[in-house]
Amino acid sequence: MVFDFLNSPSSSILPTSQPKPSKNTSNLEQFLRFILTPDTNVMLPISQVTEALKIPYDKIIPIPHMPPWVMGVYNWRGEILWMIDLGHLVGLTPRHQQLASFSTHRAIVIHSGSKGGKSSQSRGETLGLVVTQVEDIEWCNLDDIYSPPSSSVTADLAPFLRGYWLNPDDGNMVITIDGDAVMAAMPKP
Repeated sequence: MVFDFLNSPSSSILPTSQPKPSKNTSNLEQFLRFILTPDTNVMLPISQVTEALKIPYDKIIPIPHMPPWVMGVYNWRGEILWMIDLGHLVGLTPRHQQLASFSTHRAIVIHSGSKGGKSSQSRGETLGLVVTQVEDIEWCNLDDIYSPPSSSVTADLAPFLRGYWLNPDDGNMVITIDGDAVMAAMPKP
């Protein structure tokens, strides 16, 4: 498991009290919430997301000699979009080893840098993240994103982790990752 603290009954890693909605709206940011495996909820800043896709299983073309978490490329709007198995990258079970059979992939297209400006997309700084399911958009107060204990985070996940957020609606822990860090992990030509 990526996090020991996801399944830990110990409350020592959680804030001492349930986060309360802050009246300070200047720290609010939107995040796209999605699922990597049935028990791993994750979110990315919406400012790093271009779109969510449903891709037929056979439309991602494998490329040899790439890291195992690089699934291949996909023709996205006439451009080549690298597709990665985000769960595999952060240390979860690779998508091809999961028990469910998939006829389509769910993917999130992210871009680097400047909050989605066309210039970053025209330079080819986009990446497709294959996930299990795309959920919803959440408003989150940045003050409510907590740093997990370093002893609870695996080495695979640490470079991408911003923290975690406790969803006030259902109390579920949602891992917050940084899209720019995921893009930086891609092999360089």
